Amino acid sequence: MAKWKFLVLPALAKLGFWGVGLVALIDSSSLPVPMDALLAVSVWQDKSHFWMYCLMGAAGSAIGGLVPYGLGRAGGELFLLKRVNRQRFEAMRTRFERQEFLAVLVPSMLPPPTPWKAFVFAAGVFEMRVAPFVLAVFAGRMVRWLVLSMLVLKLGPSAVPLMESVVKDHLAAFLGGLVLIFAAIGVWAVMKRRRRVVVVE
Repeated sequence: MAKWKFLVLPALAKLGFWGVGLVALIDSSSLPVPMDALLAVSVWQDKSHFWMYCLMGAAGSAIGGLVPYGLGRAGGELFLLKRVNRQRFEAMRTRFERQEFLAVLVPSMLPPPTPWKAFVFAAGVFEMRVAPFVLAVFAGRMVRWLVLSMLVLKLGPSAVPLMESVVKDHLAAFLGGLVLIFAAIGVWAVMKRRRRVVVVE
């Protein structure tokens, strides 16, 4: 771990946004990395390309997330059934399937110590389709790092601990706001679909 922190990570960081993408892939698939801090420093040093760091970080995280997702899909059901009974397992499956996209999107937007890999593993266990899974992770990470980048451009790299403390202190309000936003989007989409059906008829 010491070699990783002091040799490998700085070497990858020198690759610019490609390095950020690789580090994000490693962070999501296996070894935990302080991605927010790395991205904040990278954005501060190369302000004009901040969106590329967010894009590559989100892409790397989405691809790397397929590893814990795949583990959950391959044998996660047996792993969970050793810890909960079948009735509770099916109840968990039902709740996840109702809002599976949000169940991956929201944790992907939140900073540590959110147990992100647990949600990703659950997505594999409950057989969420690959395309929506990748899209949910990518969208969540993109939003998270775009917000962080905006703060970094205004406040500098110190925005990282600020963002984490704000989310921790106001987690309920933050999640409530996200739920309202996505509920509004869902209602708008349903109404738009109904209007199309009426026009066709």
